[in-house]
Amino acid sequence: MARRWNRQDRLGFIAKKSMTSALVLGLGRSGMAAAELLLDEGVRVVALDGARSEAVACRARVLRRKGARVLTGKRALAAAWPGRGRRAARPLGRAPFDVCVVSPGIAADHPWLRVVEQAGIPVVSELELGGARCRWPIIAVTGSNGKSTAAKLCAEALTLAGQRVTIAGNYGTPLCEAVREGSDLDRIVVEVSSFQLEHVNRFRPAIGVLLNIQPNHLDRHGTMENYIQLKTRLFARMGPGDTAIVPEQRMEDIRHRVCRRNANAVGMRWVGFGTGRDTVCRIGRDGAVRVGGRRVALKGTAFDNPAMAETAAGVAAVLDACGADVRHVGAAARTFEPLPHRYQTVRTLGGVRFVDDSKATTLSAMQAALRRTDGPVRLIAGGRLKEKNVDFVKETLAMRARKVYGIGENGRDLTHAWRDVVACRYCGDLKRAVAAVWRDAQPGETALFSPGCASFDQFKDFAERGRAFVAAVEMLANKQ
Repeated sequence: MARRWNRQDRLGFIAKKSMTSALVLGLGRSGMAAAELLLDEGVRVVALDGARSEAVACRARVLRRKGARVLTGKRALAAAWPGRGRRAARPLGRAPFDVCVVSPGIAADHPWLRVVEQAGIPVVSELELGGARCRWPIIAVTGSNGKSTAAKLCAEALTLAGQRVTIAGNYGTPLCEAVREGSDLDRIVVEVSSFQLEHVNRFRPAIGVLLNIQPNHLDRHGTMENYIQLKTRLFARMGPGDTAIVPEQRMEDIRHRVCRRNANAVGMRWVGFGTGRDTVCRIGRDGAVRVGGRRVALKGTAFDNPAMAETAAGVAAVLDACGADVRHVGAAARTFEPLPHRYQTVRTLGGVRFVDDSKATTLSAMQAALRRTDGPVRLIAGGRLKEKNVDFVKETLAMRARKVYGIGENGRDLTHAWRDVVACRYCGDLKRAVAAVWRDAQPGETALFSPGCASFDQFKDFAERGRAFVAAVEMLANKQ
């Protein structure tokens, strides 16, 4: 069972009583939520955003009406803090802000952050601020792939178990926004990204879940070692009474990393999930998950495959830590509706199933989608690569894919790299790729759109890219 929840052990240097002024960097949803929470507390807020888009202008108007000072554009920091432009180098006097709250979209090496850190101002993420104000036990879920799906399944299973739960964080609703809403909850499930973990110091969930670690966001984090270190920050402040849930194959490494830096980690409960015989949450050969003497049946659900069964096993471990019947995970799995653009079947045409997995923005996510697909696959992949190593997926491609259709900025590079193990064709854009798949596909095959790359070369985000795929498939259907 989770320990008795005590807010005071998490407030630290961002306690309400010690804060009178705050700098908020970034006016996306997270930055907006943080600024509004601070304004509610009577803190003097200065908010900056380097963009001048209509969306930013709209948020700026809202914050100004509430009393914040908002500046936008590349020179916003210099305007808010005279003499502190990106080239400022002279010694600083007293810092004008008690804390700087940074949005996930602001990279750790951003020039504004260098100036703030030079001034000795504590920098925290919106997640950290929201966590310090959160009244409910936090279930924090991170990982390279499947975070949103796990958070949704977890919340739905706990709801079936009779608990009042909501979801926040990277899932859609910033944690600060959920805190401001002040709902009457038993727990809150928070999806946590590596971007959010760049600036956490005292964030302490009651239950921390690491689903997996695979190459992701190395364009921002630099090396795999840095990325792993960021993910383990989720457990850095956890201690006696808390539960850490990690894949069995990662247990020794993650536990060693955490215990080396966190003396309190010795008193934590560590729970593994996977296929090992002695694993606490074990995935059996029949695909069911077993926790103690209880069995979670997944047959016929979206989790009835090795990749998704691991997600269900991690969620079962959460319910067990909450003292709930793990069989509610199976019940939630049977009614589970996939989130948009996460391995969603769009429709079946002429015996060919078209699947939208636009959210797969890494090659490891693409690999997971291939592994969960039965039968031959026609794969549409490409966009802006996040990784340098593209060869680790070759074995899966050789086993699962009948042909790869490349699109986008790095689509040609992928088809060139993979052509020795699978038939490849570079199509350029998504509409041409869908048409090419339709000409080639045979009944019983799956047309899988799992790009394995970021979308920003041709689309605003993965959702817009997914909608474009759906529209292209619907055009085919209208011609039938």
